[in-house]
Amino acid sequence: MISINKKKNPFTQPIGRSRNVVGLDVEAGSIAATEVAVNGSVSVSRFGVAPLAAGAVRDGEVHDPALLSDSIKELFASQKFPKDVRVGIANQRVAVRTIRLPRIDDRAELETAIRFAAQDHIPMPLDSAVLDWQVIPSVPGDEDQGVEVVAVAARREMLAGLIEAVESAGLRLVGIDHSSFALIRALRGPDAAPATTAITEPIAEGDAPPVAGGRLYCHLGDITNLAVARETYCVFSRVLGFGIEGIAQSLSASSGLNLEHARQWLVHVGLDMPVEEVEGDPQTVAFTRDALSSGVTTLVDELRRSLEYYAALEDAVRVDDVVVAGPGTMIPGLVDRLQRELPVPSTAAVPQPLSTVAGPAAGRLTLSYGLGLEE
Repeated sequence: MISINKKKNPFTQPIGRSRNVVGLDVEAGSIAATEVAVNGSVSVSRFGVAPLAAGAVRDGEVHDPALLSDSIKELFASQKFPKDVRVGIANQRVAVRTIRLPRIDDRAELETAIRFAAQDHIPMPLDSAVLDWQVIPSVPGDEDQGVEVVAVAARREMLAGLIEAVESAGLRLVGIDHSSFALIRALRGPDAAPATTAITEPIAEGDAPPVAGGRLYCHLGDITNLAVARETYCVFSRVLGFGIEGIAQSLSASSGLNLEHARQWLVHVGLDMPVEEVEGDPQTVAFTRDALSSGVTTLVDELRRSLEYYAALEDAVRVDDVVVAGPGTMIPGLVDRLQRELPVPSTAAVPQPLSTVAGPAAGRLTLSYGLGLEE
């Protein structure tokens, strides 16, 4: 895990391993929290999802710390969560870059080299940002090509509102993590279970089996968070401003529904049934299907462009498949549409410890579960 921690960020505090950590994920319309316990195996002790007042968070950034703090306080009190919390961030003012450097064995010298190189790769002044990094293990046979480092930087002013909201709620902030890294932790390896909408595509007869490559993790929330992982290491991350919330807003504008009802209608109508077979007011059903069809077309186009952009980067690994998570996977037929239209197989998944959670909450808790996992 790459986490903005005390050594590099004066705002946060260390935590002992004896305490459970609550992962907290904040979106425009809701907050989700999951307490993760690790004792030989990983389990979920408590979880909760609560609505968030409009205007508190926009495009992944906190705009009203007081509103967010009130919602956090109510959720933590109602579920009796412990106080230690790790929060995720993903927005346009957080940058993730992979940097290749000559091999340097001395850690202090390596850190100096990374900070120097980051000035040319990170699109923000580093003196006003928090920077953290992690070395990616070399691919066998590639050890002589230097060292590969993934660096993440976040503007301090952007973090301030989030930190204020968490601390005003009476919680101990033990870390701020990029949501991409939490997503990979949540869904990697045997801890990921196929969702009910999972789809797999067999290799066509005569095709060569895929070589070991990368996997694109896609979290469909109010914004869309993308991460390419090589094994368990993030080598590329991108945040798309468009997501499920944008589709809900479009539906709200066209139908007159409030945002909360628009979100519910997206899940009710979905994309898998003929509109005439969907129960409910025919006009609202039609508005909802139109918003979904248009929104998913935009989403597919954005995902294709992101795959093409990543493939063109130096040292890009081949992306063999896409794993989709988040609230968007609860919309019937959405992942099926991605499967048909993306150039690589797509599968919806939830972390195994959340596989028994019923309803839309399962998708909403994926990021908070990953944030609650220990490093």
